[in-house]
Amino acid sequence: MSTLAHQALPLARHAHAAERMSLSGITRAFGARVAVDDIGFAVGAREFVAVLGPSGAGKTTLFRCMTGLDAPDRGTVRVGGIDVRDLHGRDRRRIGVVFQQFNLVGRLTALENVLAGRLGHLSAWRGWTRRFPRADRLLALECLDRVGLLDHATQRADRLSGGQQQRVAIARVLAQQPEIVVADEPVASLDPATGAGILDLLRTLCREENMSIVCSLHQVELARDYASRVIGLAGGRLVFDAPTTDFDEAAARRLYGTAGDPIR
Repeated sequence: MSTLAHQALPLARHAHAAERMSLSGITRAFGARVAVDDIGFAVGAREFVAVLGPSGAGKTTLFRCMTGLDAPDRGTVRVGGIDVRDLHGRDRRRIGVVFQQFNLVGRLTALENVLAGRLGHLSAWRGWTRRFPRADRLLALECLDRVGLLDHATQRADRLSGGQQQRVAIARVLAQQPEIVVADEPVASLDPATGAGILDLLRTLCREENMSIVCSLHQVELARDYASRVIGLAGGRLVFDAPTTDFDEAAARRLYGTAGDPIR
């Protein structure tokens, strides 16, 4: 058995009563190309999980299935025991998403962008008219303060730096008050120092705000520094799932040096 196979942990080691999200048999193909193939794992409360893998490993496709932005051909994603496809209206707020490209409305202020995280908590008419209660506005300001941008609350989003925009995006997720945050390459477009600050912020939210974090990354060093667990994908298949302390140099070489060879 290879070093990496020795380190792979069965799913049962991670499933427990505080489970926030579970994936079972997730498979998604585009024509003849299988992007993700029979992937399953669970995420517990306050876990910070880093998803690693070479380009084309299937990370983005998997994340789209996890958040309900895309439907798998086979398999299920459950949040709190509910199929993600059955999360509608206010239930959708249970999953927060942080994108690589921030997905802010540039002409709106930082505060207005953060308030968008409260839409799932409002009645339909308040959402349509964007008439946020005072309590929601105060919460949005607290979230901006939490990410260090209270002084920029009235500044247009498109006039902020990349790192500041990503902090606004995280404040928006914080205002949403989700159970689990899925972050797809949240630091890929940022310089190393700014990216480290973003990951430090996500780790703090995981520890202090009772959120679970699943974050895809390219840099092995960042995963080791910030995550408690590593999930490795290669060729669309899960090839590693273990605590970060078990993800050594041999495991990294195996993950990035092959196109698959899944572990059973």
